[in-house]
Amino acid sequence: MNKFLAFTLSALLSSSLMAYSDSDMDGVEDSLDKCPNTPFTDLVNSNGCSIQKLTPKVNYHHFDVIVGANYTGSNLVNTPATDNYSASLQIDYYYKDFSLQATTSYYSLDSDDGYNDSGMNDSYIGAAYTLHPTKDLSVRLGLGALLPTYKSSLNNNNTDYSASVNVSYMLNKLNLFGTYIYTNINDDDVTITLSDGSSYSILYNDTNAYSLGVGYYFTNSLYISGAYNQTESIYKDVNTDAKTVSTYVYYGIDKHWFMNFAYAYGISDTASDNAVSIKLGYYF
Repeated sequence: MNKFLAFTLSALLSSSLMAYSDSDMDGVEDSLDKCPNTPFTDLVNSNGCSIQKLTPKVNYHHFDVIVGANYTGSNLVNTPATDNYSASLQIDYYYKDFSLQATTSYYSLDSDDGYNDSGMNDSYIGAAYTLHPTKDLSVRLGLGALLPTYKSSLNNNNTDYSASVNVSYMLNKLNLFGTYIYTNINDDDVTITLSDGSSYSILYNDTNAYSLGVGYYFTNSLYISGAYNQTESIYKDVNTDAKTVSTYVYYGIDKHWFMNFAYAYGISDTASDNAVSIKLGYYF
């Protein structure tokens, strides 16, 4: 081929390829684009001007499933020492600031006096909604029910109801929080007659529980908190509140898997000596 002809064809081809330019990649050539620099996700007309914003669809529906292993050791005054082991299952549903929760557990109890027992604990279902008065302050309101899946030998177990308020305030990575829980106890009062003819009564009352604590986000995946907790007894003749101090650790393994660990130490005669739980969850 003639070198001049080859050069001419090459130049024409190059100029034809380089003549088309679409800087904002909207499908309309720059020379005809009356609205340059339109967002990449916008739908445009033949003039290159936006006629519809195509926003990605956001999925606000999320779930998690959490399985746990738990231990509570008690050595209360005038009662045998007990070890309580349990396996728990928790399922949560989230939609924006609204959430639903269901949890249940199976326990095995061993006592120093030789008494052993196992079965279902009471199960819980609840709903919560979180308010955001400011960007750093959140208030979580909850309602729930404790279902009588625990089989009491007294046959007096009924559904209990609870209402809660949790307040959380962020100071950079520092988290200050407090919780109040009111539980309406509906178990039937009972009178037990002993073999010698004497009797005693078990009377129940509603309870109030409080918690105050501070936490810190070391990273986006690691959060550690400590808290003071106090709750009234469900029994009318027990006038001393159960008091504990506790720590909680959350660790996000990846965008789906996470773990948490909790430990509580009893600082009153009516509280369990030690309580430990470790849980593994999957979020989707």
